Amino acid sequence: MAYKVAIDAAAGGSDSGATGNGIIEKDYTLSISKYISERLNDLGIENFLIRDSDETLSDSQRVEIIKNTYGTGNNIIVISNRLNSGNDNGAEIMYPLRSNSRLAASIAGNLEDVGQTVIKYYQLRNSDDTALDDDYLIRNTANNQTIVIDYGYVGNESDANILKNNYKTLGEAVVKSIADYAGVTYTPANLEGYYVVQKGDSLWSIASKNNTSVNELKKLNNLSSNTLQIGQLLKLPNSNDSENNNTSEKNIYTVVKGDSLWAIANKYGTSVEELKKANNLTSNNLSIGQTLIIPSNSVPGQTEITYTVKKGDSLWAIANKYDTTVDKIKSVNNLSSNTLQIGQVLIIPSSSSFTNYTVVKGDSLWVIANRYNTTVDNIKKLNGLTSDNLSIGQKLLLPI
Repeated sequence: MAYKVAIDAAAGGSDSGATGNGIIEKDYTLSISKYISERLNDLGIENFLIRDSDETLSDSQRVEIIKNTYGTGNNIIVISNRLNSGNDNGAEIMYPLRSNSRLAASIAGNLEDVGQTVIKYYQLRNSDDTALDDDYLIRNTANNQTIVIDYGYVGNESDANILKNNYKTLGEAVVKSIADYAGVTYTPANLEGYYVVQKGDSLWSIASKNNTSVNELKKLNNLSSNTLQIGQLLKLPNSNDSENNNTSEKNIYTVVKGDSLWAIANKYGTSVEELKKANNLTSNNLSIGQTLIIPSNSVPGQTEITYTVKKGDSLWAIANKYDTTVDKIKSVNNLSSNTLQIGQVLIIPSSSSFTNYTVVKGDSLWVIANRYNTTVDNIKKLNGLTSDNLSIGQKLLLPI
């Protein structure tokens, strides 16, 4: 069965709808409706806009337009885009008494994946006749799968910021749900300024690729945890921001005698790969006096810790070894289960603080342990050492 979609932009014309914090409902709903329509066209899903300009339409006119265009079949999805007034927060989704919650639940889940809290998805009965839906559009589009989406409250500053900065990501969440419901292969939008989460991604890896930080990504996308979903859209910091274009605020390093990319990467808590990417290098060769840009998310004294899974390993054992938790390792590596594969590379959460140390003449494990306020056993455990023997130039990982 081929599905068709009628897209309703609430308010319009003389009806401004809800207003607050710089948002006018009639303008916002038209923008998000047009975006949804464009994306459905990209996916080959037939659709039309009930209004495509700033015109006044009554509820009964909207119903008539739907009936005259697509009829009353159960293969018609009606999406009514709306906003709430007031100071509460979060999105709300209403679906018909005649329908199951599958599409509404999918939209709720996808909206939450892109950073908007969903208070509820629900059905609402008319107080005068409880056999009928309360909402006029739902009640009068018999057999259609009509979904009313209130994306947030314009009077709430936090909601307003999410609405203003992320209308395309919110619209994309709805598009993904419609495609899944209609059985159409979903291809994420290639949105400038956004990143589509891929299998194996973590906030740390995405931040590194895009020269930003995990905290900045979480703040920008209103994320309360590090958990990601494949296909999720993340807003990236604007590369045109003066903060990002101000080269005086970038970490610049001048190469000196004896330097290597590996040594510089370890000094600044980044990786050789990221240094080469930030500086457009095609080899590991350096010249004395050469200047290098250090990725902005790098911090001196903090080191990227990765661990390669070996036979017999478990998340519990690795977490204990690096003084962290199973949940933190799963979160930073975007793992959905405790299953590991031999050879799998894990990022150890940055909340576990370590530094690299190079063994010099006269060192012993006891001397180093006392210098770094740890124990010989901790150093051996952290570095997989089976004896107390050290070699000059040997690299050790130490807790700090």
